[in-house]
Amino acid sequence: MDDYNKYNDEIENMEQNNENYYAKENYLNENSEENDTNENYDHYNTEKHLKESSFYTESYSKPKKKKNPVLMQMVIVAIISSLLGGAVSGVVFTQLSGQQLQPTIDSIFDKDDTTAQKAANLDLNGLESDYYRKVVVESADSPVVAIAEKVGPSVVGISVTAQKLQGDFWFFGTKETSEQGSGIIIRSDGYVMTNNHVIESALDGTSNEIAQGAKIEVILPSDREKAYPARVVGRDSKTDLAVLKIEKDNLPVVEFGNSDQVKVGELAVAIGNPGGLEYMGSVTVGVISGLNRTIPITDDRYMKLIQTDASINPGNSGGALVNSKGQLIGVNTAKIGGFDYEGLGFAIPINRAKEITDNLIEFNYVKGRPLIGITVETRFTEEIARQNNLPMGVLVDEVTLYSAAYKAGIKRMDIITKFNGIPVKSVEELNNERDKHKPGEIVKVEVYRDGKTIELELEIGEEK
Repeated sequence: MDDYNKYNDEIENMEQNNENYYAKENYLNENSEENDTNENYDHYNTEKHLKESSFYTESYSKPKKKKNPVLMQMVIVAIISSLLGGAVSGVVFTQLSGQQLQPTIDSIFDKDDTTAQKAANLDLNGLESDYYRKVVVESADSPVVAIAEKVGPSVVGISVTAQKLQGDFWFFGTKETSEQGSGIIIRSDGYVMTNNHVIESALDGTSNEIAQGAKIEVILPSDREKAYPARVVGRDSKTDLAVLKIEKDNLPVVEFGNSDQVKVGELAVAIGNPGGLEYMGSVTVGVISGLNRTIPITDDRYMKLIQTDASINPGNSGGALVNSKGQLIGVNTAKIGGFDYEGLGFAIPINRAKEITDNLIEFNYVKGRPLIGITVETRFTEEIARQNNLPMGVLVDEVTLYSAAYKAGIKRMDIITKFNGIPVKSVEELNNERDKHKPGEIVKVEVYRDGKTIELELEIGEEK
């Protein structure tokens, strides 16, 4: 308290000398257009700074008697800094006119901290609440820093080496290619979630086996010099998801959020490796821009994704999109680029992604997905149907042997016109109706064949 008494003595000694000076300053502030302009500018900058800060509280204290305001500000800063050991990073003062707010100084201190409690009880009478505004900015790091520290260790790098066929008129051969992406640790014993398109170049056809001469490796943020060989547990091209496994235990697992509760406008933080492992662990910040955006994932498959303006670039694929609590809400998978687009990134909702990856881990495929077992002719249009005096529907090009369609008696060149009583005119409409049912359910399918309409019973199969 020696510092406190010392400052009080200084105030008493200097108060009289400064009284006339501040009377003059008050007069100038009330009558000078230039000062008014500067006042508004400073007030704007202070407000702008606070809006950009993550934690701040405002407090006012009404004086009992008039004292030197500048000196008292110095006293408060010095005393609080001395007592709290620098726990308060800054104090900003901005002139106001005609505003009186209730003091909330206690709100900036930890009530369990006795040292802080002493500071909270100090006499702050030197501040005029109708003339000065006191804003205390806490020294805590921003939420984004906390999010990055929490989630960053769970976002890994994925390196893919593949053999790509190349050649011209004179030479044919293979060339080694290298690609990099991101992944998310979802189980502590080495399971990593990523996008299917990140790893598929290293795989042998449509299987989960890594092709000869290819490899998939996982790089952990905690040990960037070491690459862990990975095997493919399962993958699903329809949702662009895959699960890898490395031989490593006690890994930091990401915390799952609930993508069904995501709201437009809330904070969104993307963590991944844009541009490859050189920029591993990059953090970008934005908001949730939209929900249920229908985006093409493959040539004939669309998904409803989360839209964000957090920067997502090549290499971010498979990385994490998290909320303000550091909870995983999406798997970064795509962006819209080009000269006319900016800030259009997309992520697979985590509720859907977790359902898929849990199935891949347990069954190596997505269990319970309905399957008919046909390939359709997409060039069959209403104009062609009209020209050939045919009903519009889904024209069957191929029937998979022993599939649900094969067992039901569907044949090549059949036109499926109704599925379970609902008219269908495209493969998208047929898939939508099919997906309303589960494997094992029996539905009626109406087909047009050789000038006749017939009805068949089909037991929906399961895709494996």
